[in-house]
Amino acid sequence: MNEKVKAFDEKMKKTCEHLSADLVTIRAGRANPHILDKLTVDYYGSPTPLQQVGNISVPEARMIQIAPWDKTLIKAIEKAILASDIGITPSNDGTVIRLVFPELTEERRKDLVKDVKKKGEDAKVAIRNIRRDGNDAFKKLGKSDDISEDEIKDMEDDLQKITDKYIKDVDKMIEDKSKEIMTV
Repeated sequence: MNEKVKAFDEKMKKTCEHLSADLVTIRAGRANPHILDKLTVDYYGSPTPLQQVGNISVPEARMIQIAPWDKTLIKAIEKAILASDIGITPSNDGTVIRLVFPELTEERRKDLVKDVKKKGEDAKVAIRNIRRDGNDAFKKLGKSDDISEDEIKDMEDDLQKITDKYIKDVDKMIEDKSKEIMTV
């Protein structure tokens, strides 16, 4: 594969990785500790990721348990969870915090699927924009450098194949996540 095409391939790959990371944070009715990945706690004046201040476990299918190493952090962790967009009220017994996930309603599941599809469409648009940028760059190369039209056509074809592959990957991710959300 041409070096110039490889640069655009890398950008498309990053777009897919970003979508994948985004989809992990959408809860599908089951307790998934990854929904806490973006949460930070005020730990002695500095924002610290939740994973670095305590042990996060999933003792049951619908519960996440957070056991902070420093018990004085319980209030700060609860405050961070309440301020986030998780939508779950934490409960604590003085030593651990529990997040109990309620059963998702059919309507809420459909809303989550719409959200997943929107994120997928955004990723596809980003991938197509990268393809457009690549094709523009190739055309500029044809005007300035001594690259033949056939070589430019080959690079555009390679870029189109890569684009198709990543669009297919995005579709698969959306389909898998939608299926996971709609499974009761």
